[in-house]
Amino acid sequence: MSVYPWLFRTFIRHVDAEQAHVLGLEAVSIAGRIPPVRGLLRATVGHLDPDRGAPAPSWSARQPRPHIGPREVPGRIGLAAGMDKNARAVLGMSALGFAFVEIGTVTPRPQPGNDKPRAWRLMEDHGIRNRMGFNNLGAEAAAAQLRRLRSIPAGRSAIVGANIGKNKTTPEDRADEDYFTCAQALAPWADFVVVNVSSPNTPGLRDLQAVGYLRPILEAARRGCEAAIEHRVPLFVKIAPDLSDEDIIAVADLSREIGLEGIVATNTTIDHDLGEGGMSGKPLFPRALEVVRLVGGHLDDGQTLIATGGVFSAADARAMLDAGADLIEAFTAFVFEGPTWPGQLNRALEQY
Repeated sequence: MSVYPWLFRTFIRHVDAEQAHVLGLEAVSIAGRIPPVRGLLRATVGHLDPDRGAPAPSWSARQPRPHIGPREVPGRIGLAAGMDKNARAVLGMSALGFAFVEIGTVTPRPQPGNDKPRAWRLMEDHGIRNRMGFNNLGAEAAAAQLRRLRSIPAGRSAIVGANIGKNKTTPEDRADEDYFTCAQALAPWADFVVVNVSSPNTPGLRDLQAVGYLRPILEAARRGCEAAIEHRVPLFVKIAPDLSDEDIIAVADLSREIGLEGIVATNTTIDHDLGEGGMSGKPLFPRALEVVRLVGGHLDDGQTLIATGGVFSAADARAMLDAGADLIEAFTAFVFEGPTWPGQLNRALEQY
């Protein structure tokens, strides 16, 4: 049994949440860059086969092994955007057992994000509140990092998505230009691109989820991908849990109409009384499950639904899959449960 949850609740919780994030991410990044360490992690905590050395069990006929575009995904659980904003820890996260990694959110130009403090743990609720504000090094730096990643076999084997957003200073009526720029920069190195219009921490961003605003943004992101690379890069949109059911259905209908490969549901919620910022973790799970079920009922069979929001256990994950999700992303559970968690959960879902 992992000792990390005890360490987290006894010691790590007393370290500033953002500082702990930076230190932990750097440790994973360093481990991923050292091949023997990376291999050891993969062989122990991160292996996706339930019995090392034995063939992986076949996936059931009811739930064949999932794909993102042409890439076969080796497990159901991936890392949600927000953890590795600048694509520095993809190899380490993959070695820990995440089946895919979504980096970002990446904006065209570097930006520092909102003033600190901007991240808080909700220890009793198993949640996190953040108002980070898309702090990242910009699209050029992320593209360079992904280009280096793809230059080695281990990097080419990793399944990587790029979550893209607009800069805080970009007017809403020019938001499509930012999404075009980011998509063009990152599409050559990403297995899929996710349009983020649902973070609560960039003023006015969530207003862009309205179909009238969203359509030109998604079309611009598609043009950016097509301008950068000949093959089709799967394009997703990430939605907030705070949308009305009617608006959620409208976004799902739009995704079918313009040929998106899928939807990521959901982002953090502002349905709390804790102050500014979005909340993730266990408190989000009931609404996220409702949204996943609603979206799942309005997508075409060929589209992919990635669920995220409060998944901590295999039972949580199975509920999301039963509701219509094809894949699941996590962030907060990884913070609370530690480095052995993604591999354990992916192994628990092997025969789902």
